[in-house]
Amino acid sequence: MAKKVVATLKTGKGKDFTKVIKMVKSGKSGAYTFKEEIVHNDHIADFLKSK
Repeated sequence: MAKKVVATLKTGKGKDFTKVIKMVKSGKSGAYTFKEEIVHNDHIADFLKSK
């Protein structure tokens, strides 16, 4: 099923989007969690700056 998603993202307007993974530190335990999101290429810097 993942192959189908990758194939559709590589054609057409899918090239305008990027999957971004950000590591966020938890306040209480100090453990790290990962936040994943598919973001438009123009908004990658905004996503990485946000908490």
